[in-house]
Amino acid sequence: MRAGHPAGPAGPTLVRSGTDAGTGTDIGTGAGTGVSGSAGGGVPEPGPRARSEGPGPVPVPMVTFEGVSVRFGDTRALRGVTGSVGRGEWVGLIGANGAGKTTLLRAVAHLERHDGRVQVDGQPVAALSRRRRARLVAYVPQAPELPADMTVLDYTLLGRTPHHGYFGLDTEEDRAHCGQLLDQLDLAGEAGRTLSTLSGGEVQRVVLARALAQDAPVLLLDEPTSALDLGRRMDALELVDELRRQRGLTVVSALHDLTLAGQFVDRLLLMAEGEIVASGPPAHVLREDTLSVHYGARVRVVTTEDGDAVVVPRRLGPSGMDRLTGRGPTGVVDAHGPEQGDHHA
Repeated sequence: MRAGHPAGPAGPTLVRSGTDAGTGTDIGTGAGTGVSGSAGGGVPEPGPRARSEGPGPVPVPMVTFEGVSVRFGDTRALRGVTGSVGRGEWVGLIGANGAGKTTLLRAVAHLERHDGRVQVDGQPVAALSRRRRARLVAYVPQAPELPADMTVLDYTLLGRTPHHGYFGLDTEEDRAHCGQLLDQLDLAGEAGRTLSTLSGGEVQRVVLARALAQDAPVLLLDEPTSALDLGRRMDALELVDELRRQRGLTVVSALHDLTLAGQFVDRLLLMAEGEIVASGPPAHVLREDTLSVHYGARVRVVTTEDGDAVVVPRRLGPSGMDRLTGRGPTGVVDAHGPEQGDHHA
């Protein structure tokens, strides 16, 4: 179990987002194109994640959002969402499709027009220049626009842009820094390939490499591993966690894999219909009753020997009875009990 993940039986903190506040901000177009910090200081090989005893002190807020609301026509995608992310914290956004996870990330990155206020490192993002905003926030979208003829290395080097003047060129330090990240994401051999020749999983790793090359103190990840196989998914998240601990990054990520989310993040925000409906450590939010209500699916949550929560979807058998428990949707027990061959995890 990750550091600071209580495994007690207490339920999640049920919350309601705040009311609409503030005024709309202009849509930004430059977030996620640059960073602050030096390219120096090598990144160590990913290893076992650090574990600490107890939850520790509440971190100083690095990202705050207050009364953030977004409308798409008559649809309210966010309904006065209020919350914060501590400096160096990894917060995961979970929830069914359409819950508002991507919209909240885009609002924090100043890529979505919104009401309310967003601050990063104590600075209102709406008041920052594109270059300054890009040095604070790196954003990995679900479906990035990629120049087909650009090579993997050149695309990754775009993350260094805000370090340069308007007519600045990439330095050898920039190239070494990006090359190291490509190596850690198992892409060193693909540095000269054009983006149009990559698989979906390779593209996702290249986009992550560009964001990490930015060295921004805040990293926003929208489903960063959805196209990766299990091994590469773990490698990518381990690298993010290693860099977070090394550089003090603040990470906010939308994740559909609830089991992986529970292993890596410090805190989960469960979203539904544009609001935050539950918040807390993974062991408190990843509960069968909570997930069943907000995902509209039957799930089983199994706790491993390490205290990690494994979320398992539960299908119904041909008779409409739960294959594991032998119970129907209303709790009626099938006379035949659980189906043959089925057992509890």
